[in-house]
Amino acid sequence: MLRGLLAALLLALGPVAGAHELSMAEMQLREVSHGEFYWMWAAAEKRAASDDLTPVWPEGCQAEENVLHCGEAGLTGTLSITGVGDRYSAALVKVYWLNGDARVYTLTAGQPSVHLYGAADDGRSWREVATAYTVLGVEHILSGVDHLLFVISLLLLVGFQRRLVWTITAFTAAHSLTLALSALGILTLRPPPVEATIALSIVLVAGEALHKRETLARRWPALVAFLFGLVHGLGFAGALKEIGLPENHLPVALLTFNVGVEIGQLMTVGAAMLLWKLCSRWPQLAKARSVVLYMIGSIAAYWSWLRVAAIFG
Repeated sequence: MLRGLLAALLLALGPVAGAHELSMAEMQLREVSHGEFYWMWAAAEKRAASDDLTPVWPEGCQAEENVLHCGEAGLTGTLSITGVGDRYSAALVKVYWLNGDARVYTLTAGQPSVHLYGAADDGRSWREVATAYTVLGVEHILSGVDHLLFVISLLLLVGFQRRLVWTITAFTAAHSLTLALSALGILTLRPPPVEATIALSIVLVAGEALHKRETLARRWPALVAFLFGLVHGLGFAGALKEIGLPENHLPVALLTFNVGVEIGQLMTVGAAMLLWKLCSRWPQLAKARSVVLYMIGSIAAYWSWLRVAAIFG
């Protein structure tokens, strides 16, 4: 029965082997003459973004198929996109201005509109940027199945005791560091090796949690969490690179995205603690710990094969 369950999970989770990617839609607007824009949705792998998302142009702009007429005022006013938050976590609006400048605007379910100022200047307030990137951080961590499995494996390795605080703190410090370095262009690595290492980190921690030997991971879980956290931070940076960072509020966007990631992580830890307290009333459920770890390890091993193959593919 257990083998059948594992096989079903592998088949179901195979498509999310690259689980650090948000579902993003991308719209491009290119100014061809003053007040005139050519716009289009970027090609999607499975389903056209236009099937789920509808732009609502600023007042004074009129669209004729893929041409947007905004007149002398230019692209000025509120641009919104309906449907964000359903199939797509966010919509990126990339505006290429006549003078060669470009700006990227991020719209989410929590902030489905943005104010445009008719020029290359990004006039968004820091509060608008902070809200958008905090929401994206939370959505990214909660949709990143591989990261969640790593956090759950750490919880099962350490247990709900004082050492867990230092372990989670070390993990947070490490991925915050590499997220910042990568987002700022100081540290860059190709995504396939990063994603493969993330999957292998889950295999290792789940395996360590299964036995009782005094290994390095059991003696110094904070050190292990820190080392693997460095790699997970690069995975977060890959998602942030896809979203884009606003030049005028880059520190705010970087900080609040990381805050969003931490909020999602704390939500996961809190839910796990609540479940543990509920299950502690039935000691027989303790046997489920090994089953869960075997399932996590098997899924991560499957991802590892896929991701290592992608390096050489």
